[in-house]
Formats: sequence, C-alpha cells, structure tokens
Amino acid sequence: MAKEQLSEALSVRMEQEKENRTFIDRSFPDPKAIRRHSSDKPAPVWRPKFAKDIDRILYSPYYNRYTDKTQVFSLTKNDDITRRSLHVQLVSRIARTIGRALNLNLDLIEAIALGHDIGHTPFAHCGEVYLNELYSAHTGRFFNHNIHSARVLDQVFPLNLTLQTLSGIAGHNGEIELSEYHPVPMDSFEKFDQEIEKCYTIPGYANKLQPSTLEGNVVRISDIIAYLGKDRQDAASIQMVDNRAFLDSGIGSINSEIINNLVVNIIENSYGHPYIKLDESHFKAVQSYKKENYAMIYANEPGRAILNRVVRPMMQEIYEQLLEDLTQDKVNSPIFRHHIDYVNHTQYHRPVLYGKTEPNQIVVDYIASMTDDYLIDLHRYLFPGSSYYVEYTGYFNDLYEQRSRLSGQLSLDVPV
Repeated sequence: MAKEQLSEALSVRMEQEKENRTFIDRSFPDPKAIRRHSSDKPAPVWRPKFAKDIDRILYSPYYNRYTDKTQVFSLTKNDDITRRSLHVQLVSRIARTIGRALNLNLDLIEAIALGHDIGHTPFAHCGEVYLNELYSAHTGRFFNHNIHSARVLDQVFPLNLTLQTLSGIAGHNGEIELSEYHPVPMDSFEKFDQEIEKCYTIPGYANKLQPSTLEGNVVRISDIIAYLGKDRQDAASIQMVDNRAFLDSGIGSINSEIINNLVVNIIENSYGHPYIKLDESHFKAVQSYKKENYAMIYANEPGRAILNRVVRPMMQEIYEQLLEDLTQDKVNSPIFRHHIDYVNHTQYHRPVLYGKTEPNQIVVDYIASMTDDYLIDLHRYLFPGSSYYVEYTGYFNDLYEQRSRLSGQLSLDVPV
C-alpha cells in the first residue's frame, strides 16, 4: 500500500500559516503550568517548565529500569524486539511529529511520553494482571499501570512535576481507542488527587481518565500507533507469525506504512481544531488491527503459558513474603535494603518518610518497580529450594534443536 500524503490544500495552508504565524495556537502554554509545590522563582527562558519535567523524568531513579522490562514478548532473548525503553521513545517520536504539525507544546508532549509507562510492572500486561489480583485480594483496591506511573513520579519520588504532565501520564491508557479525543479540564491538584483515588476504588475507572490537554491526547493516540505495527514486526522477527498472515484493512501492512498513514490522517483531521481525530475509515482500521493483534499475537504469545504457570505463583510468593517481612520489621529483607532504604535516601523533600506508607502499597511499589530479571532473581533468593523455574528462549535454541535432531539421526546409523 502506498503511503498517504497530506492534501495539497492543507499542506499549503500549514506552510502559509507557519510562515506568517497566523495559525490557531491551541498549545498549552508553559506559564499556565501548575505544580503541586509552586515556586516564586520564574522559569529561566532556556529551561521552560515542561522541559524541566522532561529532565526530572529522565534522571528519576526508575527511568533506567525501562530497559529490562517486557513490552510484549517475555522470556525471549532477542535484541531486535521492543523493550519498554524503546517503546516510550517511539511514542515520544511519533507524538512530537504530530505535535509539531499541530503547533502544540513539544516539551509537554515529550514529558508525558517519556513518563507514561514508568510505573509498568515486569512481564508487561500479564505482570499487571497478576499484581492487580494480589493487591485487590489484600486491600480491595486496584492496580493500573497508568495510575501507578503518575504515583511513581508524584508520590514515590516527589518530583514536583506539573499537573498537565501528570494528567497526561495518568490518562494515557493506550488500550482504549477513540475516534475523537477531547481534553478534559483539570485545574487543581485537589481534583487530580480525587480522580486518582477513584481509580484505586472504582472498577474500570482508570480506563475512563482523559488527559487535560491536547498534548496529552496526542500521546495517548501515539501510544497505540507506536505498538500497532511494531508488535506485528516483532512477532514476525521471532517467527511467531508471518507478516503476510495479517490483513491490510486500509492503513498499510508494514509498520512504517501504518505509522505514516495514521499520523497523516490525524494531522488532516485535527489541524486547527480543539480535538485530535481520526476519520471513520482509519478509526475502524485501528480497531480491526488491534483485534487482529490480540487474536494472532497477544492471546498466543509463546511465553504466556509459562508466565501464567510459573511467574504468577512466583509473584504471589514474593508478595506474601515481602508483606510478612515488612509487617514483622525484618530490616535485612530486600524490601528494606533494596527498596525502602533506596527510596528514602533519594534526595527529594518529603513531609513523611516513605516507610510510613501502607504496607501493601509499599509491596506493590516495590514489585512494580522490578525488571523481569530482578523479579526472577529475587524469587530465587527468597525461595532457593523452589521448584518454579524460568528458562528464557535463547538466540540459538533453533540450532540446539537442529543439532539434537541431527545427533539422533546419526545415532541411528551407527552399527551395533
């Protein structure tokens, strides 16, 4: 399928309005940014408020941990498939491309994109499901990675990010697609805190949260664009599916076509408007592609059976042991030495020491912060005699299998 292009009329209009600076400016202005703890010092001209948010997220303690967290394919050693660190970069890049065309605030877009998954669990959405099961069983409250991302950057590490960045992160849920995205105003941290609390106590409420800015909505739809075709590309790279097995429902068959055609359509339908929009045909194609991805990739992801059979009970054992260690004040436990002490010693002002947080929430914070390998290693440390064992699919598994088959064939030819 050929890559779509902006209509000539819109291209000419955009060029003229950019040159004359007569475009409709719907960007969120830095001077209107709200912080939980305000400062009398004006932001320097070379470092606007949302640029400062970017820096604080990039240098925050958990940012490094994106690198070893599963995006889709767990327990697979393959440098060519997407890890969560690459995913947030792809979201940022796609969102800034759209934002530049729509004359939006690129710093705000980048801050939201880089922080949107920082609260994600190890082992992707399977890990999120398992942790939610445990947290809900113990407290009746719910775990959602988008809400936890905001918690990490606002409560676990009080970075004093802007309300607009945190609203975009909490409202980013890329599992819920819309044909038209409208900002939902959020003008105070008091209201933000109330909405966040509803996500912990009302089933499904976290999926209803919407960003308060156009920039946040651009990130939200870019999250979908970033994984829609890339997950297909990754599935093909590990030979799970053949790229030719996917249907082309009108937005392309390869990742670059899908990204280009959705970005072009969003710009065509959103430029100058107070919303972010896909036309009907492109929106239905997104729904169709997502449905096909679920059927052909996510439901049959090769590591899922192992995750359910092995990683789920491993996480449960870790949760219960850490909770017991915490309530019994076992200060040599990893939850103190690797988590509470680590958080308390980071140089952020906090009115109450982190260790005074509700115990289940501390356990959830710790588990959600883990990388895939860390969770496996922690389980081995806590339960050295456990029968649960996780084996990664290595780079040379297919060669091992070939060699094994060859050895078997040769042994049949040896005279006895």
